[in-house]
Amino acid sequence: MRVATPPAVARRRLAFTLLCLGIGLLLLALLWRALAPGGWTGWEIAILLAYAGTIPWSAISAANALVGFVLRLSRPLPPLEPAPSLHRAHATPLPDRTAQDASPSGHHTGTSRAAIALCIRNETMADVLAPLPALLDGLEAAGQGHRFVLWFLSDTQDPVKAAREETAIAGFLAQRAGRPIPVRYRRRMHNTGFKAGNVMEFMDQHAAGLDFMLSLDADSAMSAAAVLRLVAAMDADPKLAILQQLIAGRPAEAAFARLFQFGMRAGMRSWATGQDWWQADEGPYWGHNAIIRIPAFRAHARLDDLPNGDQLLSHDQIEAVRLHAAGWKVRCLPDDTGSLEASPPAMPEFLLRDRRWGAGNMQYWPLLALPWLRPMGRWQLAQAILLFVTAPLWLVLLAAAVGNAVSGGGATTPPGALAAVLVATWLAYYAPKLTGYLEALLRTPLARSFGGRCMLLRGIVAEIAFTTMFEPVSLTSKGLHLLALPFGGGAGWAPQNRQARGVAWADAARLLWPQTLLGAAGLAALLLAGGTAPLWGAPILLPLLLAIPFCVATASPTLSSWLRRGRFCATPEELAGTAG
Repeated sequence: MRVATPPAVARRRLAFTLLCLGIGLLLLALLWRALAPGGWTGWEIAILLAYAGTIPWSAISAANALVGFVLRLSRPLPPLEPAPSLHRAHATPLPDRTAQDASPSGHHTGTSRAAIALCIRNETMADVLAPLPALLDGLEAAGQGHRFVLWFLSDTQDPVKAAREETAIAGFLAQRAGRPIPVRYRRRMHNTGFKAGNVMEFMDQHAAGLDFMLSLDADSAMSAAAVLRLVAAMDADPKLAILQQLIAGRPAEAAFARLFQFGMRAGMRSWATGQDWWQADEGPYWGHNAIIRIPAFRAHARLDDLPNGDQLLSHDQIEAVRLHAAGWKVRCLPDDTGSLEASPPAMPEFLLRDRRWGAGNMQYWPLLALPWLRPMGRWQLAQAILLFVTAPLWLVLLAAAVGNAVSGGGATTPPGALAAVLVATWLAYYAPKLTGYLEALLRTPLARSFGGRCMLLRGIVAEIAFTTMFEPVSLTSKGLHLLALPFGGGAGWAPQNRQARGVAWADAARLLWPQTLLGAAGLAALLLAGGTAPLWGAPILLPLLLAIPFCVATASPTLSSWLRRGRFCATPEELAGTAG
């Protein structure tokens, strides 16, 4: 079923495209102004071409951020609600605003029924179970328990871990006996199709009588108010197939996770608000902390294998664009209130997760030509590819810049013009995060939720310092992985480690020796080139050289404890917990 794009949405998309083009042309003009004096060397042509390849992502980031920032400042902040409890069971009263926020009628009178589907595989069950009592108690306290059923959908294959899983869930079942929300458990013997296969098998065999499914990952935590807001929105719009809630990081113990998620939270708010403005009913799906209309999903989001017979690793974007093509709405709610997930506890887990995502997103290449894709669906897959494919281009750009300096090609580059390029690129690339910080500083209630402006500024400085050290390491990891991918360097969909832990020096060295070697070689070459070349290269090459100690330090229990005690990069949920 083909659905025409509403004229207002078409105008928004045109405006967004023009904004991206303007930002991209400005960045390209700044680089041209820096490289053109004195003629062009081969290295400088390589720099220009590689940089041009990175511009689309930088321009999209900046445009989403600017649009989102303006929109967020023009809207009132939603009232704060109790955060999802991660540690203890208690009844969470439903704020009066839940139905009004989601339903045009302002009344929550739906009779739909929903599964809370928790996908698990080889998990530490104590952590999985911890947020659930508060969610279930909150739904029951709101008088809505009769509308929900909790399902544990297990893909655990190891018999020892499966036995532990079954024991933990049996204990949870005993605790919830006699409560309004029933609890069910199903474990597959074969994890065909990975998580997507797990979900579809549930819908095919166990979803009779259910209208919606709330998709949760093992590290998800949602408040009852957030869940009821999603259900009310689905009740209000029968053409809405998926409503994706924005997701923030859960309060973290480990230094790496604390620092990373502090910036991610700021960036995702402005990014998602801007993206929702122009993508509208053809939005993204991220696989969890989202509510799904079961009949539409079963009918249209069933996945096929790739043309070469491989199974899709990254399923959520394909499921979204299939629903777009069938005429269903997929929306993103750009509000992270009551919607949390855990961040990787240390750099190794983060980099390995990125490699899995990169391998999954690179599978989208042959799908771009599918005839049934709507233009926005084709763009969404292209954007997922673009998220990772820029990483090898940054490596090419780095190598060309070092080569140009060593050969003397940069002697005629005006320092002021080069500085302008670097600053503009940094501002565009990090615009979502920077505008998110600016919004939090400008809006007193938001700043107060982070402990006040002084505490917020401390966190911003710490997070930017962290990102300055980490981003070159992350880009290099993604770039090297994608370059190796065609030669069998793919990453499987292995279980994730979610536990905070230290990282041994030997483990960090095995993972990060390529970054260290690249940083050492690049700095040595620039030192031989002389002049100011080492100073220009230091912001990228020094983090690579120091990747191993940085990895160990950001996983250190000592640093983690110090950051927690000082409440550096504390989230509103953490501060609310310490306050109460």
